[in-house]
Amino acid sequence: MSDVPADLPTRPETGTDSAPGPDALAAARARMRTLATGYAAALPGRDTHSLMHGLDGVQLTFMPMGDRDGAFDPEHNVILINSRVRPERQRFTLAHEISHALLLGDDDLLSDLHDAFEGDRLEQVIETLCNVGAAALLMPTDLIAGMLARFGPTGRALGELARRADVSASTALYALAEHTDAPVLYAVCALTRAGRDDPDDGPAGKVLTVRVSGGAPGVKYSLRPGTPVPDDHPVAVALDTRLPIVQDSYVPFRSGRRMPAQVDAFPDRQRVLVSFRLPDRPAARDEA
Repeated sequence: MSDVPADLPTRPETGTDSAPGPDALAAARARMRTLATGYAAALPGRDTHSLMHGLDGVQLTFMPMGDRDGAFDPEHNVILINSRVRPERQRFTLAHEISHALLLGDDDLLSDLHDAFEGDRLEQVIETLCNVGAAALLMPTDLIAGMLARFGPTGRALGELARRADVSASTALYALAEHTDAPVLYAVCALTRAGRDDPDDGPAGKVLTVRVSGGAPGVKYSLRPGTPVPDDHPVAVALDTRLPIVQDSYVPFRSGRRMPAQVDAFPDRQRVLVSFRLPDRPAARDEA
């Protein structure tokens, strides 16, 4: 039984000196994606019951589960889903737990994972692979390719992918980034409550901050969750006006550094879905 991580990982983790490097995980991710894609190809649809169609004898049960999103119990052949979380979260959790079932049914892949990893690292890799499988089940390659072909690597593409796949924006972000060829950094920004260091400052207000970010392959930059967006930045203006904005501006790193970028800000309810088109040859590492 397993918990579902809050978000998909942005990149394969780097191995330690005594552990397999990222190539081993990259190969496992590719195999898991192929496994999930093959399963999805035989499904009659992408709704809840259709997703379960290929798991003979496995029951699906919704019930309160406290802090857990869901679990797969192979001994009793049942997938449990927390009935008290958001529907889009339930959907991703179901795909994640189906991926656990698919992985347990692939003796070759499972054996190779046990040969390459062990202990807590093995558990982390399995959770990562089940996230990869969930993304493949809910967001097939042709859907992602269609969004990119129609809208380009933009905030609009991110919003449309999340809507059509019925997943969270953060889940859609990582999948879209993985399939983006251009040097693009995606982000989801939303209003969060500001803290108060001094009670005399008055009541805490709300500030626009980065909730999650992720870059296309080869992009070494990221925006930390909680990074504030300046009031005069196009992302803030898009939220205030509720109008999409495409403008040459910058990436607002927490450190205060401003990297030139073409900003595509797409307001969606109380958040803004953003793509930052970076210079063609980014040379720095992740922001510290």
